Amino acid sequence: MEPIITIKHLGKQYAGKTVLNDINLDIYPGQVIGYIGPNGAGKSTTVKILTGIIQDFYGEVTIAGKDLRKDVMEIKKMIGYVPELAELYDLLTPREYLTFVGKLYHLSENVIEERSKRMLDSFGLLANLDQRMDSFSKGMKQKILLTSGLLHNPSIVIFDEPLSGLDVNAVIMVKELLQVMKQEGKTIVYCSHVMDVVEKVSDRIVLINKGEIVANATIGELKKDESDTLEQIFSRLTSSGDQMQKADDFASAINDKTISQ
Repeated sequence: MEPIITIKHLGKQYAGKTVLNDINLDIYPGQVIGYIGPNGAGKSTTVKILTGIIQDFYGEVTIAGKDLRKDVMEIKKMIGYVPELAELYDLLTPREYLTFVGKLYHLSENVIEERSKRMLDSFGLLANLDQRMDSFSKGMKQKILLTSGLLHNPSIVIFDEPLSGLDVNAVIMVKELLQVMKQEGKTIVYCSHVMDVVEKVSDRIVLINKGEIVANATIGELKKDESDTLEQIFSRLTSSGDQMQKADDFASAINDKTISQ
């Protein structure tokens, strides 16, 4: 089987600082990749390159046999992107916003209308279809982002903290949705700091630290002991010290009564 995403010697610098250094990665159709790392490790930069938002990079990226530099618009058609933070057009209603997004992907009005209603109904937002989004909570807006990112039925989906702000029932639904999409053969890149969810949904874990991949394996292959969790593996591979000790030091700074007032 040929990879659907191939990354070779990917690099990126900002103001002379290297944020991605020689990233090499193959992702196969139908895989769920847990792409994780500490803040500033290079996850978001990688995602923005894959989605065509950042176009000045070193190396090669091929998606579905197409060169990302040469065929960025064609590639964007097959990718769904759900960012952690995005600016919605708050003065629009969900119907207006999803119609706008759907037309960018050249969907018919009937397809946009039917999909929007059914997807929002699954999130319990059908009654809010014609309500302006400036009154929406963070969780409601996140549901709109999820809907807009999947509206065109992409074959590749990139999630960046997709559960941010969602209530418990919505989290359960999205986790089930990931399994359904995987069964449909969609390729998913899942970025999150919620390690227990990443561990449950991912076929492979790709761990990036300081701009370099430090692990690329199944969770079973990464475990030194059967009781190991992904959280423990993450800490072992990326932490510069004992997290328990750091927590004690933090608390002692708060409670230190020798500090003069």
